[in-house]
Amino acid sequence: MSRHITVAALTAAVVGLGALTGVPAAQGAEGQRAAAPVVTRAGLDPALVTGRGAEVPFAEQEAENAATNGTVIGPDRAAYTLPAEASGRKAVRLEPGEHVEFTLPKAADAITVRYSIPDAPGGGGITAPLDVAVNGAKRSTMTLTSQYSWLYNQYPFTNDPAAGLLQPGWWITECACVPSGTTPAPVIEKPFRPSHFYDEQRLLLGKRYRAGDTVRLTVPAGSRAAWTVIDLLDSELVGLPHVELRAANALLFGADPSGRRDSADAMDRAIAFAKRKNLPVYVPPGTYQVNRHIVVDDVTIKGAGSWYTKFKGREVALGAPAADGSVHTGVGFYGKDAADGGSHDVHLSGFAIEGDVRERIDTDQVNGIGGALSDSSVEGLHIRHTKAGMWFDGPMSNLRITGNVIVDQIADAINFHGGVTGSEVSHTFVRNSGDDGLAMWSEKLADTDNTFSRNTVQSPVLANGIAVYGGTDNTVSGNLVADPVREGSALHVGARFGAEAFRGRLDLADNTTVRAGTYELNWRIGLGAIWFFALDRDIDADIRVTGNHFLDNTYNAIMLVTDWPVKDTYKIEGVHFKDVRVDGTGTSVVSARAAGSATFENVDARNVGAVGVNNCGSFNFSPDGSEFTLVDRGGNDGGGTTGDWLAPWLLPNTITCDDRPPVVAPPAPGAW
Repeated sequence: MSRHITVAALTAAVVGLGALTGVPAAQGAEGQRAAAPVVTRAGLDPALVTGRGAEVPFAEQEAENAATNGTVIGPDRAAYTLPAEASGRKAVRLEPGEHVEFTLPKAADAITVRYSIPDAPGGGGITAPLDVAVNGAKRSTMTLTSQYSWLYNQYPFTNDPAAGLLQPGWWITECACVPSGTTPAPVIEKPFRPSHFYDEQRLLLGKRYRAGDTVRLTVPAGSRAAWTVIDLLDSELVGLPHVELRAANALLFGADPSGRRDSADAMDRAIAFAKRKNLPVYVPPGTYQVNRHIVVDDVTIKGAGSWYTKFKGREVALGAPAADGSVHTGVGFYGKDAADGGSHDVHLSGFAIEGDVRERIDTDQVNGIGGALSDSSVEGLHIRHTKAGMWFDGPMSNLRITGNVIVDQIADAINFHGGVTGSEVSHTFVRNSGDDGLAMWSEKLADTDNTFSRNTVQSPVLANGIAVYGGTDNTVSGNLVADPVREGSALHVGARFGAEAFRGRLDLADNTTVRAGTYELNWRIGLGAIWFFALDRDIDADIRVTGNHFLDNTYNAIMLVTDWPVKDTYKIEGVHFKDVRVDGTGTSVVSARAAGSATFENVDARNVGAVGVNNCGSFNFSPDGSEFTLVDRGGNDGGGTTGDWLAPWLLPNTITCDDRPPVVAPPAPGAW
């Protein structure tokens, strides 16, 4: 069995007084090679997600499947714990002198390590070494940092573990009260709600290694970190840098690949020349210091590949707030504002953007890519440590985003914010976003005719993997979403945040979610892996949920809900579920906590922990039944201990309301 990592244990870790709990993994003799490699996708057998999620060049290996003399922590899905934020909800904890060893599943010359180390006692992070050895020979020492992790408290969060409540007038679950209105005042344990524990680093190994070679990660004796948690290792064959001969080479305009001098002005000069001569800008291998936005319009910028060409900058405080409310600037490539006509024909590819964002200030424009980009493309970028990886403010159209990696964000990975049309995100890999992984937010202007297709979103710390807030004729298809932690789930359809109404058709097709259906900390109930929330207005459009697989759901697979103050005001209508598989629920297949209706056809379920439909409707408990109606269109089979999940006695609107049903942990998902 495993033991839960408590907030108290985390507190001890922050101040250096204790260690995290867990159980030891199977331990081999010193020098023993790791077992045969176990390659997973989002902690799953890749066969379970064939054709879904992003095509990526790396192989992902979970540390808990590797050889180690350390300690496996987890599984755990409770917020504010290290296992909950780990891929697959498990990781390996190493003390100084301990190691974890991976066997390469295929040829590789580069690795990425996802890890966590303690915060400094007063916040702000520490650095600590991690030795990397290949086939027993030391190759390098990585310098890990917690400077970009460890957030605390309520929104918008803080880096200070000793801070009092940021929002004392908000109701909190810890005391089931509003602290500022409670006498005697409740005692709130500090650090309050620690989260965002993980970061990751990449390392070129300097030569090509073969399948079967071993990579050992060892915490050296005397490390400043009392513990080091290794979540996973990605390995890949990067190859040689890309060279673009017919181009405006940024070096010729003064860009400094050593990173000692700021290269922003040099990039501006290279862009201006390239536009005059109708050439792309080529940025050779190097690390280029950029501490402000590079404004792009009608230009192509190509790097040597995201492992080789890096734009890295400091977050810079502005002398006075900008017109948009920003109080900082930082490295980023921005189109012109939509109000100024936006930018067009911008094509960015083959480089990395590394920001310096350590706190969440929502007015700040400190995103990796921003502004309005029409008739443009973003391909093959690696973005980390910015506020949002990409945030687009429309109106704008025809943007293609493909083959990117976006990790370790303070907020969203990608957000289509208002008036984005005819645009697509595909084959993009997201891990450790601080808010929605991918979002379409139709604030003021509807997002229309957009597609999120074949992306992978893992371990969003807050909110949802993929969210659609209003809009018209949009599609979310073929994605893989895993391990959401709190205040959201894997897939979300929300009439909230002032979004425009849903119109036309919304397709959510052929997506797979795993270990979703989270616990909602404010409501104290379980969500669905996919959940519909009518908060600001009705949800009433043609919404097709087709061919999705909901695997290993912590609570429900499907939820339709309104907030209590508007439960008799707003409804959810027009939702159609077809050809859906549900493999494992802690509670029900469907949880209805709203008025409205939905249809179900060929929805098959197994390993269901509670009654198939938990139907509360609007909580008026009318003699005529629930305010939510289920329409059976046939072929809805399987279930759990109570028989078929959509049994005749549940139809059309039998009240089966259990506000907080007991949870039965499902078995691991398998082949259907």
